[in-house]
Amino acid sequence: MLRALVVADEVDERLWAGAVRGCSADLVIGAGDLPYAYLGFLAAALDAPCVFVPGNHDADLSGFTRYGGLSMKDGFPVSWPGPEGGVNADGRVVDVAGLRVAGLGGSVRYNDGPNQWTQRQQARRARGLVRRAERRRRRDGRGVDVLLTHAPPLGVGDRDDPPHRGFACLHQVVARLNPKWLLHGHIHPYGEDVPDRRMGETVVRNVVGRHVMEFERADVTS
Repeated sequence: MLRALVVADEVDERLWAGAVRGCSADLVIGAGDLPYAYLGFLAAALDAPCVFVPGNHDADLSGFTRYGGLSMKDGFPVSWPGPEGGVNADGRVVDVAGLRVAGLGGSVRYNDGPNQWTQRQQARRARGLVRRAERRRRRDGRGVDVLLTHAPPLGVGDRDDPPHRGFACLHQVVARLNPKWLLHGHIHPYGEDVPDRRMGETVVRNVVGRHVMEFERADVTS
């Protein structure tokens, strides 16, 4: 079994105060809107890798590259604002700790902040993500285990107010990639019990706060 600490949107002060060291996890998964220092701390305390997507309240990480161990932007060395050692899955298909993760960060555009997309913009990004995932599957026969997003799919656990509407394109992504899980944040439950939802064979889970999840070995190809 692969055990993951999955977090989004709400900092658990107990974990940041050191309680995380009592957890057992092979991977940290972040679904956005958390301080990058918090994600980095969790990963370091657990001595585990971290994969994440940015939320609409996170810093813009676009344009950063790695070269010779340095973080670069526009051809110059710069400090990367993301979590130390973290893998940004936004718009990418990545293999971390044996789990194949496809990521789409951000929320529906509602002001001029970072990591916000119109429905059309996110649909374009989603088509690119699907192409990358399908190329990988043709090459090695592996599908996507987890679709990691910040915002939920439209009509599947989202809200009616404009900032918290989901993305319509995620329905097509799920249909094409058929991941076991879609993990998202962005929608605060405010103490309510939020049941898992289903899109075909895909389980959709709101992971705001902290969750410990175990992925069956059948979901993870080594």
